[in-house]
Amino acid sequence: MQVAEQNTAPEAAKELGAFLERRREQIAQRWADATLFRTVFTVSRDEAVEACKAVVDALADVARSGRLEDVAAPGFDTVRDQLGRMAGSRAQAGFDPAHIDGEVVGLREPVAALLRAEFAEAADPDAHAPTLALAVLMGTLRLVVMNTTVHAGQELISRQRRQMLEVATPVISLWQGVVAVPLIGTLDSARSQVVMETLLDAIVDQRAAHVILDITGVPTVDSLVAQHLMKTVAAARLMGAECIISGIRPAIAQTIVQLGIDLGSILTRATLADALAHALGRQDIAVPPRPVAVGASPR
Repeated sequence: MQVAEQNTAPEAAKELGAFLERRREQIAQRWADATLFRTVFTVSRDEAVEACKAVVDALADVARSGRLEDVAAPGFDTVRDQLGRMAGSRAQAGFDPAHIDGEVVGLREPVAALLRAEFAEAADPDAHAPTLALAVLMGTLRLVVMNTTVHAGQELISRQRRQMLEVATPVISLWQGVVAVPLIGTLDSARSQVVMETLLDAIVDQRAAHVILDITGVPTVDSLVAQHLMKTVAAARLMGAECIISGIRPAIAQTIVQLGIDLGSILTRATLADALAHALGRQDIAVPPRPVAVGASPR
C-alpha cells in the first residue's frame, strides 16, 4: 500500500501543477480578495491579481517538480519575494506571526474549492490524491512564508536597534576642528562599533583635528569598555585626529587602576571643559581661566 502511494504521489503532484496552471486566472481573482492581498495592494486590484498570478505560477512549478515538501524548491523563491514581502509589510503594520499565518491559511480554501469542483464534475475516483498534494503544498507554503516573516522581523529589529544606537551617539561640533561625542550608558561591542564609525565619519566630514570622548555618562568602565575606548582612540589617530577622553570620575579612576588597565598612552582630562580648553590651546587659541566661586578653593 505504501509503495502504491509513493508511486502515485509524483503523478498527483504533476496533476496538481496542471490544475494550478489551468485555473490560474480564477485562483488569482479569488486570492485578490483575500485579506493578505487586499490589505497590501490597496491602490489597484489589478496589481493584486498580477501578484497572485505570480504566486500561482510559482506553486505550479513546485508541484510539477514533485518537491511539495521542499522549502528549497526553486519555485518558492518567487513566493519568498511576493508573499514574504507582503507578510513583512503586515508585520510592520503590527500584526503578529500567528495572525499572518492565519491569512496564509486562508489562501488554501479558494483553491481547494476549485479543485473539488473540477474533480466532482469529472467523477474522478482518485480526486483525493491531488487534494492531499494541495494540502502538503500549502503546508510548505505556510512554512516558507513564516520563515521569511521571522527573518524580516529580525532584520527590522536589528535595523531599528542600530538606528537607536546612532541616535544615542551624537557628534557635537564644539569649535572649528573640534568635535565631541558624549557617551551615556553602557558600552557594548555593537554600540562601540557605531561610536567608532560615527566618529570617523565626523572626522572626515568636519575635518576635525581634535576629538573628545566624554564618558561622564558611562556608569562603569571595565576591561572590555577600556578596550573599546582604546580602539576608538587608535582609529581616530590613524585618521590624523588627536583623541581626548574626558569625564573620568574618581570611582572610575580607581576601578581602572585596580583592574591594571593601562591608559598611559591616551590623553585624559577630568571634564569636558578641560578637554575643550586643551584642544583649543593646541590650536593656539587663548582660553581664559574659569572664574572661581567665592569661598571655593582654586583647582
